[in-house]
Amino acid sequence: MSWPSHDADTRSWIPRHRQGSRADRALTEIEVSIPPRIADLPYAPSGPVARAHEDAVIAVARLEAGYGQHLAPLADFLLRSESVASSKIEHIDAGWRAFGTAVAGGKASEEARSQLAAVRTLAALVTAAAEGPITLDSILEAHRLLMAPDFYTAQDSGSLRTVQNWIGGSDYTPIDALFVPPPPELVAELMDDLIAFVGRIDLPILAQAAIAHAQFESIHPFTDGNGRIGRALISAVLRRRGLTQRVTVPLASAMLADTGRYFSQLNGYRKGLVDEFIEYVAVATIHSCEAAQESARALADLPAQWSARAKPRANSADESVLAALLDTPIFNADRAQKITGTTEASVYRALGRLTEVGILEVLSENKRNRIWAATDVLAELDGLSAAIGKRTTHNR
Repeated sequence: MSWPSHDADTRSWIPRHRQGSRADRALTEIEVSIPPRIADLPYAPSGPVARAHEDAVIAVARLEAGYGQHLAPLADFLLRSESVASSKIEHIDAGWRAFGTAVAGGKASEEARSQLAAVRTLAALVTAAAEGPITLDSILEAHRLLMAPDFYTAQDSGSLRTVQNWIGGSDYTPIDALFVPPPPELVAELMDDLIAFVGRIDLPILAQAAIAHAQFESIHPFTDGNGRIGRALISAVLRRRGLTQRVTVPLASAMLADTGRYFSQLNGYRKGLVDEFIEYVAVATIHSCEAAQESARALADLPAQWSARAKPRANSADESVLAALLDTPIFNADRAQKITGTTEASVYRALGRLTEVGILEVLSENKRNRIWAATDVLAELDGLSAAIGKRTTHNR
């Protein structure tokens, strides 16, 4: 289907600092990309794109109906998987153990805190979308949450950029950049246009989410965090339109599997190749949902496996911990004591036994805040991302 490409405009460039190469210092003009206004544009997929779109919507509905409504822990599991994969696209990867330590409130690395902030960001944006229209304020609040762990980026968080940014090329100027977004004076207007677009209900749902993401990345409204907020916007649109009620489609793992193709597809959108981008997102959705269903089945089988391995006594602390592991796979001693309702000594003995048989793993040995995690759940988180990546690269 016909879709307008981005325009290009030449703007004056006045460097803020006399840094970089001779070419950086001599730069006086840059070419910026100007996204089209899309608030009122029609879109209807046809042919192979329409079939892929329909198959993707069915895959999401099947995941939601088959597991989202009957396996409550799947919601948190998929939310964390999507957020961590989205962070990895930005080269932020603390590893699951460090991330788990951050989840339980332990002393964590900067990368682990950033990944946890991405989880909270996605949760907040999706929750806001479930409760009402997606607004600029909800996106700005999501950005504040995402940037909160870093003192320096937090100072500029929650507000649209007032400077020119760019992707790739020099650290000092947009020379040789891969993409130069629109100038800052156009950002507010373009974001208003995008908010109007995501508020429509006359568009195919997944297509609307895909276009919203590509348009957001093209506007690049923040100085940092655009990729993670833009990918979270996909989930927010799906929730706002009612396609999802509990689950989060772990699309970022498909994008992570081949980031070169992902960025190439975004560039294609900027050339007006909207059908290709929507088909890309639709196929990624199908692979993600199929792999998520396999993870859901594996998670559902874990409690019986744990009981067979640990053989807990009826009404024991061990049994109480096992019963809560899918809902709370990462926890500290205080949380375990609340779950079991027993003494501290009894809790530590139970945790020791479950660790000895390999059901739990100690993530942090800090005496003040020791942290445990369900080994099988952590393994399944890694397994889901790998399974999506394998499907993505095998079927492209």
